[in-house]
Amino acid sequence: MSKHRTHLLETYAAGLAAVNGEQAVYRAMLVRGKREPCHVVAIGKAAEAMFSGAARYLKGNLQSGLLITKHGHVNSTIGDHVQIIESAHPIPDESSLQAGKALITYLQGLPAEEPILFLISGGTSSLVEVLEAGWSLPRLQQATQDMLANGVVISDINAMRRTLSLIKGGKLWQYVSERPVRCLLMSDVPGDDPAVIGSGLLFPAPREDFDWEIVASNQQALAAMAVASSSDKGLPGGVSSTVMPDFLEGDAEVVAHLCVEHLRNSEPGLYLWGAETTVQLPLNPGHGGRNQHLALAAALYLRPDDNLFLLVAGTDGTDGVTDDTGALVDNGTVQRGKSQNLDPLACFQAANAGIFLAASGDLIHTGPTGTNVMDVIIGLKLS
Repeated sequence: MSKHRTHLLETYAAGLAAVNGEQAVYRAMLVRGKREPCHVVAIGKAAEAMFSGAARYLKGNLQSGLLITKHGHVNSTIGDHVQIIESAHPIPDESSLQAGKALITYLQGLPAEEPILFLISGGTSSLVEVLEAGWSLPRLQQATQDMLANGVVISDINAMRRTLSLIKGGKLWQYVSERPVRCLLMSDVPGDDPAVIGSGLLFPAPREDFDWEIVASNQQALAAMAVASSSDKGLPGGVSSTVMPDFLEGDAEVVAHLCVEHLRNSEPGLYLWGAETTVQLPLNPGHGGRNQHLALAAALYLRPDDNLFLLVAGTDGTDGVTDDTGALVDNGTVQRGKSQNLDPLACFQAANAGIFLAASGDLIHTGPTGTNVMDVIIGLKLS
C-alpha cells in the first residue's frame, strides 16, 4: 500500500476516534460534574459505546440500563443489570417492534421520579418502533424500502416515521412521565437537528426543564481529521488540509463528479467534506452502499493522469446492507478491477459497486466503530 493511501486511512481513523461514543459521552458527563444515580437508555448504532461512556462515569450510580442496537453491534459484556436488545437496520422488522415494546415496558417499570439518561445515536428510527393503529409492519417495511431505493433524504424518511409512530416525534414523553431527563445525542443528520435524530423520540419536548446536548457530530470528525493530517509526516511538505464548508447531499454520482472536479481544479492538498448522499437503485440491485457507489463513480471519472485519491466512507462501520463502510479509490482502481474480469460500468449501473471494489482491493472494512456521524469524503491531490 502506498504511503498516500496509508495516510488517508490514518486520517479517517483519527476522525472516528475523535467522535467515539464512549469518549464523547464520558467527556460530556465529566464536564457537567454530577455523578448522581440514574437509569440509562441507549438506542442506536453507537449505543454500546455511548452506554460504556456513561457506565464508566457513573460507576456504582448506574441504577439500571436498557441498550437497543443493531444486530452485530454488541461486542462486549455490559453487565447483568442491563437489558440488551439487538434489532434491524436499515429496514425495521419484528425485532424493531419487540424493541419498542421493551422500551415502553422498561420506562413504565422504573421507580417514580428517578432520573433517566437517554443516549441516542443514528439508526434509532429503524431499531425501535411502536406503530400507530392502521399501520402494519409490512406496510412500514415497504414504505421505508421505497424511500431508500428512490434516494429520499433522511429528514423526509424520518418525517414519515414520526407520523406513523406512537413513540417518535416527542411521543415517548407519555411513558417518561415527570421523571428528570437528560439526553445526549450523536448527530447523524445534516444540521444536527435533534427532532430528526432518531426521528425525535424526545423532540419536541413538552417541558422547559429538559436537559439535552449534541456530544458528537460530523464537523467534529472533520476537524479532527484536518488536525491529524496536518500533523502527520505522510504528506509532501507544504500540502495543507482544508475542511470544506459545503455539506454534500443528493445523488452520489453527481457528488462524485463534483469532488473529482474540485480536486482537479485546486491546489495540491487534502480536502475534507461531510456527506449524506442518495442512490436511485435499479430493480434487483447488487451488493454495495451509497459510499461504495460514490467511490466507484469517482473511479470511473478519474483519468489515468489524475494524481488523485478519494476516500468515501461512513462513520458507523457499515454502508447500505454491507459490512464494508466505503472505499478508497485512485486512478488505478478501474484497471485493477478489470484485471479480475469485471466490467466497472456494468457493476456501477447494477448498484454492484461492492463486488467491483472488492476485486480492485479498495474496500474499507472497520467493523462497528462506536460512532455514527454521517459520511466523510477525503480527497487528496498530489502535485
